[in-house]
Amino acid sequence: MVKQISLNLGDVGAKRISVFARHETFHPRFGWIKKGFDRAVEDPSIFLRDDAPVRLGVGKNMVRAIRYWCTAFKVLDEKDGIVPTELGLELLSNEGWDPFLENPASLWLLHWNLLSPPCYATAWDFTFNYFRQIEFSSEDLFLAICDYINGQSIRVADSSLRKDITCILRMYVEQSGKAGFNEDLVDCPFTELRLLYTAGDSKQYEFQIGSKDTLSDEIIVYACLDFANRVGKDQRTIALSRLAFDPSSPGLVFKLSESAIAEAIERVVRQSNSLFLSDTAGLIQLSYTDDPAVLAIEILDNYYQSRKKVSKSTGLGRSSDGRTS
Repeated sequence: MVKQISLNLGDVGAKRISVFARHETFHPRFGWIKKGFDRAVEDPSIFLRDDAPVRLGVGKNMVRAIRYWCTAFKVLDEKDGIVPTELGLELLSNEGWDPFLENPASLWLLHWNLLSPPCYATAWDFTFNYFRQIEFSSEDLFLAICDYINGQSIRVADSSLRKDITCILRMYVEQSGKAGFNEDLVDCPFTELRLLYTAGDSKQYEFQIGSKDTLSDEIIVYACLDFANRVGKDQRTIALSRLAFDPSSPGLVFKLSESAIAEAIERVVRQSNSLFLSDTAGLIQLSYTDDPAVLAIEILDNYYQSRKKVSKSTGLGRSSDGRTS
């Protein structure tokens, strides 16, 4: 069940949506997002059809999970029926930027989209934006989420919270193969992001803070401009500290340090006449001369077009299930 609630958490007063355990215990798997997107474009009623499991080639619970993840990642929109979003079309259409999610940057983009307001994954939102422990156990996270929802007068079953926590850890933490083959632990593309990993024994987890090998500068700057547009559309500057520490900012969503964000911006600024990094009396700011939303899409488009040229020249790609060929 989805409940709309107003939370005063310092992120421009936007309404947040409380959503728990809608994933049917399934993390997003290779091929699911593309498959759900394509089938919904062909038939907007696909997820409601009796033969949806046959058409999608998965079980009934997985049909609901695919629908949920496509909506949560905001490649599909359910406000007026099930329709593709603009970003969904740009990214996943057959001639789009990266329809089979070959580039790890696309997973970062989806991760950003998942946590961008409105966020349809409340436990994810809390874990990345409001949970302050760097090293923790699943029980630490559970107790922290319980405190959070109790403070917001949200009623949700403990079992739903534990399902969300299990899904988060399976989604982002690379699983060891000690216990043998387990279908539930395979096909977790978001482990490539290396945002979370086991620390010490397998019951402790730790966020990786700082720059990431697979996180491109352009995705970081896109997120900075998208965030700037969200919190101050008519402004032409935003403080680097806000980009690093505000709720739903690139710094928290990507677990980046302030210096890592600054370095990424500096490298992109060299190729742009519309972006500047300034330091006034110790206040470092990102400045932009045009609409940040327009600049953000331009940066993404230029990035993906350049990557397509590289991909064509090397002949590398992935099959329809998202695996490298």
